[in-house]
Amino acid sequence: MKRPTWLPDNLVLLLLATVALATVLPVHGRGVAVLDGLTQAAVALLFFLQGSKLSRRAVLEGLLHWRLHALVFAATFLLFPLLGLALRPWLQPWVGPELYVGVLFICALPSTVQSSIAFTSMARGNVAAAMCSASASNILGMAVTPLLMAAMAGAGTGGVHLSWHTLEGIAGTLLLPFVAGQALQRWTGPWVAKRKAWVRVSDQSTILLVVYGAFSAATVEGLYRHLPPVTLLAVLAICALLLAIVMALLTVVSRSLGFSREDEIAIVFCGSKKTLASGVPMAQILFAGQAVGLVVLPLMVFHQLQLMVCASLARRYARGPAAQPVVAG
Repeated sequence: MKRPTWLPDNLVLLLLATVALATVLPVHGRGVAVLDGLTQAAVALLFFLQGSKLSRRAVLEGLLHWRLHALVFAATFLLFPLLGLALRPWLQPWVGPELYVGVLFICALPSTVQSSIAFTSMARGNVAAAMCSASASNILGMAVTPLLMAAMAGAGTGGVHLSWHTLEGIAGTLLLPFVAGQALQRWTGPWVAKRKAWVRVSDQSTILLVVYGAFSAATVEGLYRHLPPVTLLAVLAICALLLAIVMALLTVVSRSLGFSREDEIAIVFCGSKKTLASGVPMAQILFAGQAVGLVVLPLMVFHQLQLMVCASLARRYARGPAAQPVVAG
């Protein structure tokens, strides 16, 4: 039986089930420390596996296309944050300052890797360039995202405050495992490549574990008691507005700069998407001691929205003219 097009993807369904479980059965007492330790280990494993499976050859090939990467990085780390700040006076009253920090967090995050490449391939775009841009965006995001959040959120708004403890958390939990995976790729890469299904389950399980911890803490603290449905609709509207503006601008700019259709596809998909896999672990570190559940809620909404929109757009691109061989430049 064919899957209905309106049905969310499996990960989002699992995320919704995890949120429901955390709402009904939140973790208490000593279980919190156990869950925190388990989560940190799972996050470290996630980034180690990402370092192990990242293809160096594809990255080196895609690196030659510097104009494409510059546009993607500008959209990811400049256009999104500027939009989030510019629209803040009008949009923050819709959701309140706590949830709008989550919107700013979306704007500061790097691009996705797997889905950006998958949609670019589906649309017959420049896959090598997409792999390079998305991978480099994730690596840069480990350093850029905390700095952007510190600059955008500011003190007194429930934002992030950089400290050595925060930086050590980013380095120890995210960066060092990734570097270790790259260093050991000669041995771990083939093992990971043969177990793609297991790695995918591991990645998704880590996300679910972090989301459960975040929403469980939020439930215990009573953060969702006064979150009306109209606020959730406002979050959806804000995410849709951000995604529509960025995708439209990237399409216009890439065409005006003379990029090929294949390059345009990679630019649109890599420059408009934000990572849930890296975003949720980052939120746990950057917003430790705060309402992490409220911060990641807009990201979860944006994640599902971008998947649905990009799937539709990829099918439309695929129905267009046949792709020509891409020469990196």
